[in-house]
Amino acid sequence: MEYRTLGNTGLRVSSLGFGGSELGYDSVPQPDVDRLLGAALDAGLNVLDTAACYFDSEEKIGRALEGRPRDSYLLFTKCGHASGLDLPDWSPELVEASLERSLRRLKTDHVDLLQLHSCSAADLRRGDLIEALERARDAGKTRFIGYSGDGEDARYAVECGRFDTLQTSINLADQESLDLTLPIARKQGMGVIAKRPLANVAWRIGQPPEEDHEDSVLDKDGYGDEYARRFEALDYAFLGGALQDAVAMALRFTLSVPGVDTAIVGTTKPGRWQQNADLMVAGPLPERAYESIRQRWREVAGRDWVGQG
Repeated sequence: MEYRTLGNTGLRVSSLGFGGSELGYDSVPQPDVDRLLGAALDAGLNVLDTAACYFDSEEKIGRALEGRPRDSYLLFTKCGHASGLDLPDWSPELVEASLERSLRRLKTDHVDLLQLHSCSAADLRRGDLIEALERARDAGKTRFIGYSGDGEDARYAVECGRFDTLQTSINLADQESLDLTLPIARKQGMGVIAKRPLANVAWRIGQPPEEDHEDSVLDKDGYGDEYARRFEALDYAFLGGALQDAVAMALRFTLSVPGVDTAIVGTTKPGRWQQNADLMVAGPLPERAYESIRQRWREVAGRDWVGQG
C-alpha cells in the first residue's frame, strides 16, 4: 500500500481509505463490520472515514476498533446536518453536540479530522460553524478540520483559508473539481481526500453483475444514474473490458490527479480491500493515459456536469 502526506497536516495516509457509509445505510451486521475493518487494516489502509449521519456507522466502527492501538489508524468523521440531534442543522451547537456524540460512538477522546458535511457557502460565510470546529481543534477533540463537498460551496471553503483539508468528488465521470478547487487547494497546502473514486461503477449500471463485484453496480446513493449518463457520452474504450481492469483504471486515474492524497472506497466485502490494494501496485497512470482521459472530459463534459456532492 502506498502512503502519502495529507497536505500540510503531516498525517501519513494510505492511498486508499475505508468509507463507512455503507455500514449504516446497508445495515451491515457487527460481525461483518469487524471482518471488513480487519481486512482493510490488514491490507494496509489506515484512513477510516465516516459521518454522524451514516446511521450507526460510527458505533459499529467504534466497536470494531476496540483493542486496537489508537495510533494504528486515522479516524475522520463529518458533522453539521441530519444528525438526529434535536438541534438546528448548521448551528454551532449542533456541531459541538455532534462531535461529542461521535467521540462516544467511536470510543475515543479525539478524531484525527472533523469535517463540515456539504455545508453551503452561505452558511460558511457566517463564520460561527468554522469557529466551532476551530474550538474543537483547540480543545484537542480533533487534530484537524476540513470541508466535505463540491462546486462553488467547496470553492469558498478552499478560498477562505481556514480548513486543513478538502474532501470532494473525483472520478472518471466527475472532474469539475480538477479545475475549480484542486489547484487552489494545492497552492494552499490543503490535504485532498477523493470521494466516489469508482463513480459507483456506473458504467455497468443495467448490466448483469459480475460474480466478484455483485454489489458494485447498485445506485445506492442516487448518483449512479447521473454518472451512467455521463459515461455513455464519455465512451471510454477501456471500460468495455474486464471489470477488474476497468476498476483499476478508475482508481489509478483518481490517485493520479495532482494533489490527491487518499481516495475513499466503500464496500461490504472484506476481500475487496486486498483486491483494490493489489490493483494499486501498478502505480499512477502514465501521463499519456491520464491526459487522454482529461482531454475526453474537456471535449464532451456539459455545463451541468457539476460535482456530485
